[in-house]
Amino acid sequence: MKTFLVQILFFVQNKKAKKNVLLLAKFLIFLAAIITLYSTVFHLLMVYEDQNYSWITGFYWTLTVMSTLGFGDITFTTDLGLLFTLLVLLSGVVLMLIMLPFTFIQFFYAPWLEAQSQARTPHSLPEETHTHVILTNYDPIGRSLVKKLIKHDFEYYFVTSDHQQAAEIYDSGYHVVLAEVDVPATYVNLRADQAALIVATGDDLTNTDISFTVREVCDITPIASSADKEHSLDILNFPKNTHVFPFMKMLGIHMAEKTFAFAEPHIIGRFEQLCVAEFPIRDTEIVGRTLVQANLRQKLNITVIGIWEKGKILQPTIDQIIENTNILIVAGSEEAVTEANRLLNATNITPLPDPAVLILGGGRVGEAAADFLRERQIPYTVVEKRKSSFKDDNFHVYGDAANIEVLKEAGINKANSVLITTHNDAMNIYLAFYCRQLRPDIQIVSRATTERTITKLHRAGADLVDSSAVMGANIIMNLLQPTEVSFFSEAMNVFEVATPKSFTGKNLTELEVRQKTNCSLLAIKEGAAFMTNPNPETLFTAGGKLILAGSSESEKLFRQEFME
Repeated sequence: MKTFLVQILFFVQNKKAKKNVLLLAKFLIFLAAIITLYSTVFHLLMVYEDQNYSWITGFYWTLTVMSTLGFGDITFTTDLGLLFTLLVLLSGVVLMLIMLPFTFIQFFYAPWLEAQSQARTPHSLPEETHTHVILTNYDPIGRSLVKKLIKHDFEYYFVTSDHQQAAEIYDSGYHVVLAEVDVPATYVNLRADQAALIVATGDDLTNTDISFTVREVCDITPIASSADKEHSLDILNFPKNTHVFPFMKMLGIHMAEKTFAFAEPHIIGRFEQLCVAEFPIRDTEIVGRTLVQANLRQKLNITVIGIWEKGKILQPTIDQIIENTNILIVAGSEEAVTEANRLLNATNITPLPDPAVLILGGGRVGEAAADFLRERQIPYTVVEKRKSSFKDDNFHVYGDAANIEVLKEAGINKANSVLITTHNDAMNIYLAFYCRQLRPDIQIVSRATTERTITKLHRAGADLVDSSAVMGANIIMNLLQPTEVSFFSEAMNVFEVATPKSFTGKNLTELEVRQKTNCSLLAIKEGAAFMTNPNPETLFTAGGKLILAGSSESEKLFRQEFME
């Protein structure tokens, strides 16, 4: 009932809606006048033909003819009557079958849908709303971020001025506010001064407009913004307390860091003195050994908390055999991770082929990957079919990546790794499968725009998949919860908890944390002291904090087992 009243008020208070209703009413009055006129003429002609019918019959005949039903139970016998019938029929086609539906939809039904959308989507938030997140774009990054916000009990609201998109967002089960994103009053109504974060992931011009609009309302609330162009970084950083991320460039670098040619650890998170990194072990001395035989914890003071294998993060077990294609997720001090990489790769002097990396797609992501590899003197080739983006040099090949001759010219038969960087997920799936058929042994790292494509790409043959949506959501989430490191899979989280009371005076061996929850203890924080990779015999004391790693399910089990 409340929604119905809101819709009625929309037509009463909205000037455009009132004007539309008035136009519809004028047309209906005109149509009623025409029907009345035709009914009157019907009577006069029937009298002329010596036939007598009631007024109701006149309206009945007029409506049946104008609507083209034409029952034929009442007809004229003279040519004049038949000509009048043709006039009524033709005008009825125009007025009732064309103009009436169009006028009704244009001036009533469409505004009614708009009223329904406005009734379902608020224009402001309650005054008590606080520590919420405002998202100005309904895009893959926003949708991926919302999943994490829900998980961590953050309120969130998409904001859009498009009634149709607002209805789509609402019907998808998300919270949405209908308002203009470039109007200061919008952010007053959205309680921006009490928000935890405002997220702008549109184009650079729109993000700049939003950032300066927000700063007219409040200077404190942080803004997380994306930037496509390099020169936009300084512009978007101008409004204070704004975090600007060139997501496409970051994605290209991250993909390049995962190639076999780049045999260095990729740091994916820091937690004070604790460093978490993706650790390539291709052609190192530990390949073919189990984790127990590698003994990385004792030898190198790093802990293996996960293993990337064919797009999945495997939980490490003592009898897990380390494969050449694995990428280890390790935790330890940054010095320990760096030293471990130096020691393990000391004997790995295999020369790189030319090209070592084949990049399919010369857009922003592909060129960012190429720049990263060029700076490190790693040979690469970019395949690009758009002439507007093509660079005429020794590192670029013009042509379609789906053409085997182009791939051969680019070096598909020599490269160790291939990066698939196009923005079209369907094309990426096709290229991943095609490259896997051509080179079963090559490493394939692919880009995914949406999360739902990730599993398809792995099925098509990709070894590793980086999603710009997931990466962007993780980076933004870390602004809200800097004490949590989120990775590219729900299979691995790093989280902090206060030392449970049941831990006091006991050690890991007694508590059997790993056996009961499959969580790895990475560090113990007690006051100013910070101990990474603590000895299993270390006794816990009250008042400290623990940093652990495990899947979302493992984290849940830990909290149920020891925190409740």
